[in-house]
Amino acid sequence: SALKLKKTHTNRQNTIKCVSPVAPTSSHSVLSVLSGVWSAQALEMSVGKIPFLEAVNGSTVMLPCIYSSCIGIKNLYFNWQFNDNGTMQRVCESVIASEEVVPDVSIYRDRVEFVGKNHEHNISILLWNITFEDQGQYTCFGRNPKEKGKNHSAIFTLYVVDELRVVDNTLTIMIASAVGGAIALLMGFMLLKNFTLFVLAKLEENNKECLVTSSGIDNTENGLSGSKADTKSTPKKK
Repeated sequence: SALKLKKTHTNRQNTIKCVSPVAPTSSHSVLSVLSGVWSAQALEMSVGKIPFLEAVNGSTVMLPCIYSSCIGIKNLYFNWQFNDNGTMQRVCESVIASEEVVPDVSIYRDRVEFVGKNHEHNISILLWNITFEDQGQYTCFGRNPKEKGKNHSAIFTLYVVDELRVVDNTLTIMIASAVGGAIALLMGFMLLKNFTLFVLAKLEENNKECLVTSSGIDNTENGLSGSKADTKSTPKKK
């Protein structure tokens, strides 16, 4: 292989692997290695495995975002933007000097709080007392000068509702009941089968014992009859 594992940066939501080139044998291999190294070292923004949330009007919600970079950051610029019917509005922005520094964040919308504090690369924000106007797509954007200005973004969608929908579990319960009934029926059949085989085995064993006993009795009777016959045929001495 033209690549080998060098080190791994891991956080709670994503994993970035760093690789380094190892003696490529052709120009095509060189391009492949350089492409793989660049993509492995690139900045990545992540809003988690579930990039949306449904929340009740008036509640407080967190919009998650975490950045990752294999080679680290220096003066990382990030911002949150809200897509207002096609117009991107800034929610907040800041520059993170290094991974250990808590950034001074500029906030441009009401009811917004920066709660990530850059703890474990966390740049999440909090929306207080959300309204229906807060519904929409929020973009978490980052640009890392240490990677020649490499940038990346991730989108998180917020849905605001009057009340949370009650999930109808009727079909799930019916399926679970059917599966449970089938399993119980199968277990009952197996128990009945095993019991029947046990009874048949016992009956066969008893039949064998009866045959052996009957055969022994017949042999005994035949032996006694033979003895009596021999006794009668013995001539008496004069």
